[in-house]
Amino acid sequence: MPRPLWAGAISFGLVTIPVKIVSATEDHDVHFHRVHLADMGRVRTRKVCELDGQVVSQDEIGKGYEVSTGETVTVTDEELEQMPLPTAKAIEIVAFVDAGTIDPVRISDSYYLAADGQVAAKPYTLLRRALERSSKVAVAKFAWHGRERLGLLRMREGAIVLHSMKWPDEVRNPQELAPRAVEVGEEEIEQALQLADSMTIEDLAGFHDEYRQALEDIIAAKSEGKPLPSPAGGEEKGKGEVVDLMAALNASVKAAKDSRGEAHDGQDATVHEMRPAKKAGGRTAPAKKKAASSKTAAAKKTTARSSSAKKATGKKTAAKKRSAS
Repeated sequence: MPRPLWAGAISFGLVTIPVKIVSATEDHDVHFHRVHLADMGRVRTRKVCELDGQVVSQDEIGKGYEVSTGETVTVTDEELEQMPLPTAKAIEIVAFVDAGTIDPVRISDSYYLAADGQVAAKPYTLLRRALERSSKVAVAKFAWHGRERLGLLRMREGAIVLHSMKWPDEVRNPQELAPRAVEVGEEEIEQALQLADSMTIEDLAGFHDEYRQALEDIIAAKSEGKPLPSPAGGEEKGKGEVVDLMAALNASVKAAKDSRGEAHDGQDATVHEMRPAKKAGGRTAPAKKKAASSKTAAAKKTTARSSSAKKATGKKTAAKKRSAS
């Protein structure tokens, strides 16, 4: 079992369940050290007092809050632990809500709650069974890392999961970021839904961190003195490029079906760039005028070839008549 991060209890009405918090995720990122490039020596962060310029140790550092300019109040860890909060050492369940009403934006870190000792086995199993049979999730409050937090309890493969959540006033209003109102046709919506259906999968087990893998390949190549891996190919689309939305949807649906070996109806759709039409005076003419000009030029060339052929035939006929006479 991973190292416990916190020990306390779940408070569920009059039921108390001793639990330990363990991390539900693992960090697989590649971590770098800061080094002096001249000699590869480690560069570390020094904790220096800005008043006397002296380097201070960890046991000399405490928490301070600036109540006004030049006035700072210190708060000790003991004072924080003795705050009169019912959630100081308990995850207090305060309500139950339907799981679908929780906005995923509010969910932060995730942790597993492990039963702490044999005495916790029965009440832990009781709460687990209740959550399993219900479509609801438990909303809880708990104090951790110097602040009270809002949490969410739900089930995952037989274990109770604690999700740390943002308070309602910590979530920004996204309305100011929404684009201006535009018209979207029903056919486009239907194609988008068809694309979503064709891209639906059972789970996310097949996904992996390609960036981390590429970074590990670079590190391995440099450590072994080998050439660095070649960059991935692929043409990058330019910014501001305008594409035919319907054609893009059609092509995306076809590509998704082709990748799954499914049959598709209709002709192949292609995504094409819609370049702005240009006018006379150095600007490109509209597409219809371009086509008309091409047809006219082709007709002129054909007429010229016909005239040349007729003249050549006339000259040969005249020469035959002179020879006969």
